[in-house]
Amino acid sequence: MNRSQKFVLPIGPIHIALEEPIQLKLETEGNIVKNVQLKIGYVHRAIEFLLANKDFYQGIIVVERVCGICSHSHPTCFVQALEQIAGIEVPLRARYLRTLIGELERIHSHLLNTAIACEILGFKTLFVRCMNARENIKDLMEGITGHRGNYAFNTIGGVRKDLLEDEIHEVKKSIDSLEPEIFQLIETVLSNSTLISRTKEIGVLTYQDAIDLSVVGPVARASGVDLDLRKDVAMPGAAYEFLEFEKVIEKDGDVLSRVKVRLLEMIESFKIIKQILKDLPKGPILTKKFVPIPKGIGISRWEAPRGGLIYYCITDGTDIPYRVKIRAPSFVNIYALNRILINQDVADVTIISGSIDPCFSCMQR
Repeated sequence: MNRSQKFVLPIGPIHIALEEPIQLKLETEGNIVKNVQLKIGYVHRAIEFLLANKDFYQGIIVVERVCGICSHSHPTCFVQALEQIAGIEVPLRARYLRTLIGELERIHSHLLNTAIACEILGFKTLFVRCMNARENIKDLMEGITGHRGNYAFNTIGGVRKDLLEDEIHEVKKSIDSLEPEIFQLIETVLSNSTLISRTKEIGVLTYQDAIDLSVVGPVARASGVDLDLRKDVAMPGAAYEFLEFEKVIEKDGDVLSRVKVRLLEMIESFKIIKQILKDLPKGPILTKKFVPIPKGIGISRWEAPRGGLIYYCITDGTDIPYRVKIRAPSFVNIYALNRILINQDVADVTIISGSIDPCFSCMQR
């Protein structure tokens, strides 16, 4: 092939490499990508329209289904906005329990993305180990909430299910068993010289590009952006202000840095979970007094596994929200592909795209 030959390589919207529809048009010279055209919206589900036609409790069920991976983050962020409007103070025990499920969700999401990266790079054994560890985390979440997904755990003013003392003991045993297994997996991935050589210095998103594009979550932190909503903003529905953990920040902005951030964040999540199980406060899990949702505006933020999730809710005094606007992290992160794929080899497009951890369900809500 003539190295300077120009052609357009279309990927999607229906493609064997895609689990959900999205379109990438790559303009290339030889094997090098020179321009990217990104198109989304093929499976728009009108979630925001649905929310304006459901009452608040039906809305919780709807937002749980925005994303199958983050089906705790979305309802937590939604009810947090409604609690803000109504001035509802969530019991401390409920805040701890929300945080517990949030961190388990973060671990299973990061394990899934790591597994996908390993599969793309041809590391089938590491892929299976990551997926097996994720299944164990999902089993633990099922034991706590009763569901493997769409947990039905949150409600306005607290949570639906408590942890009894014997259940806390069982969760502690599970965590003590899972932690060394996942830590060993993290060490194996980060010490694999072949994986490092395939991910280092490719798909670089500079600090300035990360700021300009307003990317969030692990994608931002891998480019040196000091941004983690768990530390940076008040989340009245969570318990992060009472817990000790560190932000995980890398500087290089390449695929390897994004892999590292997710792996090291799992270590911090285990720290948070162990503190919650040790210091889980006594008390109710749901506010005792029913408070109707008055007319008002609520803006809620939550650090989902993929980054900052925002819900903007307007209520008019009825039991149906007037307007709900959802800003999912994948919606802003996906446009980083327009920068990080430029001047990259076509063979690296898949792993670079996967390192963004895009959720097409969230993007095309």
